[in-house]
Amino acid sequence: MSNRIVECVPNISEGRDPRKIEQIVTAAREVEGVDILDVDPGRETNRTVITMVGAPEPVLEAAFRLIARAAELIDMSKHSGAHARHGATDVCPFVPVAGVTMADCVELANRLGQRVGDELGIPVYLYDQAARVPERRSLAKVRAGEYEALPEKMKKPEWRPDFGPARFHAKAGVVTIGAREFLIAYNVNLNSTRKEHADDIAFELREKGRALRVDQGTPFYESGRLVKYAPSRHEFPCAYTDFVARSLDELAAHYEAQGRDLMAELEFFDRDPAKLEGVNVMKKGLFEECRGVGWVIPEYGRAQLSFNLTNYKVTAVHDVYEQARELARDRGLVVTGSEIVGLIPYPAMRETGEFYLAAQGSSRGAPLPDLLECAAQSLGLRDVAGFEIETRVLGVPRRAGKLAAMKVVDLADEVSRATPAPGGGSIAALAGSLGAALAAMVGNLSFYKKGLEDRQEEMEELAMKAQILKDELLGLIDADTDAFSEVLAAMRLPKATDEEKATREAAIQAGYKIATDVPYRSALLCLETLGLCRKAAELGLSSAISDAGVGALMARSGLIGAVYNVRINLGSITDEAWVAERRTSLADLVARGEALERETRDLVEAAF
Repeated sequence: MSNRIVECVPNISEGRDPRKIEQIVTAAREVEGVDILDVDPGRETNRTVITMVGAPEPVLEAAFRLIARAAELIDMSKHSGAHARHGATDVCPFVPVAGVTMADCVELANRLGQRVGDELGIPVYLYDQAARVPERRSLAKVRAGEYEALPEKMKKPEWRPDFGPARFHAKAGVVTIGAREFLIAYNVNLNSTRKEHADDIAFELREKGRALRVDQGTPFYESGRLVKYAPSRHEFPCAYTDFVARSLDELAAHYEAQGRDLMAELEFFDRDPAKLEGVNVMKKGLFEECRGVGWVIPEYGRAQLSFNLTNYKVTAVHDVYEQARELARDRGLVVTGSEIVGLIPYPAMRETGEFYLAAQGSSRGAPLPDLLECAAQSLGLRDVAGFEIETRVLGVPRRAGKLAAMKVVDLADEVSRATPAPGGGSIAALAGSLGAALAAMVGNLSFYKKGLEDRQEEMEELAMKAQILKDELLGLIDADTDAFSEVLAAMRLPKATDEEKATREAAIQAGYKIATDVPYRSALLCLETLGLCRKAAELGLSSAISDAGVGALMARSGLIGAVYNVRINLGSITDEAWVAERRTSLADLVARGEALERETRDLVEAAF
């Protein structure tokens, strides 16, 4: 796959006919260079969320073909479902993943919109980061009234499409195309089959919030009495306290004292400050960048809180889940688990794993698979459907290539064969990864040891850093072999003409630099690992000091071995300044590494 990766998440208004869904997905799957990562149909919602990734151009083509096929197979005039919708392909956002900016995604949205409007004759709205007017940034506002509102809505000048004909398309509706940050579609499961139970909790959590009520007769919010503004009686209630101001200015000052902006909130809720008589007081929910409703999914036999987390860096999955559990418990309900619809980005999943490990008093310096599995179990992600970490978590660091995934005996056999790779560079990276693994082990053992509570934070941090070093070094086992393959490929280039000779020589030189950079990176990581091993030997569990010592020996071997592999390649590189800089840097790396290994060995031997 290309180093430039964009995600595209078309939502089509069909979740009940597997044949139609497959035909629509196949239209995108047939584009070379596009991977369909997930197809998630919902019968009750009558909607399917499709997730695909690839380089920008193939994904753009796949999105167009999918929209065209959906327009052929889906008739919106006959559609019904629990989810808001207004088009056969209801939304089609582009999301930057790697090597792609938000500006790139906005450009893709515009290009796709232009093509859909011109070639398919379907009206197109642009939303979120691609919106051309502020009023269309919100998908909820663009989709207000849904499909049924389109005939009249599209007659209004302010709702003229961004692309395509400004007239109602009865069969396809409209397509809303956008560019946005990664959105996590996340559902929380209740032990109830009543929609009002799910709504009651979802409205408390979502940013949009709800109308203020007081004097609840039951644990459910809706049992309360609505609170309204009454300017005629000089009553301006605060949505968040018992305070009732005598004027709007007084209420604004009260909000400011709470760190809130009254006028901004009135605008957020589409309230006119001059027309508040008898208008409901609205309060925001607990979480920003969180949209939510309640619904019932018959195939699951339960109600769900359905959320779109539009920026997981602002509102984390586990925070929503824990608050939902607390609010459900207050109402006599139970959260039985949750569901990720589509994919969840690796950083969000990692953060959740670390949150729950910390909550249970465990070290966050756990191996990556353990950390991610802790997140999946803690959120109950297998409650109503399967959840495979390998396919549902996007962007998990690549830890094991072909060589690193081998059994130890098979790797030893592979190295021993009469081939130039895998060789010393790969083994140096392996040695370094084992050194880091031992440092993590000592850190984790020390974290749990009674009597070392004062060092717990330091040991956890050590273990977390060591796990990261271990995983990157594991990746370099294969990267070293792959890098040398670049040199071999360059040597096989034709050299019949002067131009071919020049091209071949340039490719060989570039290949040698790549083959040099990989072991150089290994050397840097091994030096970091030596520092962790020394710290583990000094501050860690005394009975594990020998393990810290062995870790240092492995890391030193990895460092020296990586340096050897850098030096052997330097002789083939003609860029004298580049070579001189590397040689100077290597001497410093070796000196620092030798000193750390010697200090660690002295600490270990003094303990015997």
